[in-house]
Amino acid sequence: MMIIGCDFHPSWQQVSWLDTETGETGEQKLVQASGDAERFYRQVAAPALIGMEATGNCHWLVDLLSELGHELWVGDAAQIRASYVRQQKTDKRDAAHILKLLVEGRFPRIWMPSSEVRDLRQLLLHRYKLVIMRARVKNELQHLCLNKGVQRKHKLWSQAGQQILRELPLQPWAGRRRDDLLKLMAMLDQQIEPLDQAVKAEAQRDKMALLLQTQAGVGPITALAYVLTMGDVSRFPRGKQVASYLGLIPREHSSGGRQKLGAITKQGNRMLRMLLVEAAQAAVRYDPQFRKEYLHRCHQKPKAVAKVAAARKLAVRLYWMLRTQRPYPEIVRIESSPRVPLVGAS
Repeated sequence: MMIIGCDFHPSWQQVSWLDTETGETGEQKLVQASGDAERFYRQVAAPALIGMEATGNCHWLVDLLSELGHELWVGDAAQIRASYVRQQKTDKRDAAHILKLLVEGRFPRIWMPSSEVRDLRQLLLHRYKLVIMRARVKNELQHLCLNKGVQRKHKLWSQAGQQILRELPLQPWAGRRRDDLLKLMAMLDQQIEPLDQAVKAEAQRDKMALLLQTQAGVGPITALAYVLTMGDVSRFPRGKQVASYLGLIPREHSSGGRQKLGAITKQGNRMLRMLLVEAAQAAVRYDPQFRKEYLHRCHQKPKAVAKVAAARKLAVRLYWMLRTQRPYPEIVRIESSPRVPLVGAS
């Protein structure tokens, strides 16, 4: 069996390999554009074990290795770097180090989504990017109104507000900017609408997403994004690890018995974190327990901190809903009872 350590780059990759049957070793630089990588992996006898760091722009390689029957392990890049103590870093050393971790059974493997899940993630990501663009366009139109002394906030997007916006007396180039922004907003609305329908249809077909939608404030977009991002929730032993995975825990620099906390780490999925904050604000309106805890925090902390705390609580609750397969409001009674073994119920 061949074991291959791969140091992947968008333009090339450096590989080191070991044949466990013959003991033969080797290394090679594979240039992507010339087809070296595809030729190399096609001539390797399947199944081979290939390890690489988690990185972007490598989906084509993941699909190719799956097609050829090879097994790909993706490792935590931070843990791989932390296990390398030497100060000399080169592509050859990195590939050889990954190979060494694979051979010694110390490779920090992480979960990888399937091809279907990755494609559904593209649906959510595409919608998210278009929504961000639309928000920026709306902000520009708001600034045009504010510079004319007109403040309508969210009412600017009503029919009456749109009429006021179109009738604003502007200079020629400011008027041109307004017209272009309005056309751009209409085009984005037209593109986002079918994406919204597609997300709702996918969420309706997914049993886990339907389960999460029983929680007040969680709609099809947040539910589907949570399911696709978290994957197999059994890989998280505790809810605290879920909050850490999503970047909803504070930075910490404690020493000598003195605890020092900062802002949240923001190390997780940005899109899902934004959706959870929005869903938590809706849950505050409809869920009595969420509202009580949110108002209590607002008396002690800024509202932004209270919103993030509500999002963290919502993320942990959704995790336990998937872990125990219990809908809302039954999950609330389980959370409130210390006698119920949550992990054992999964």
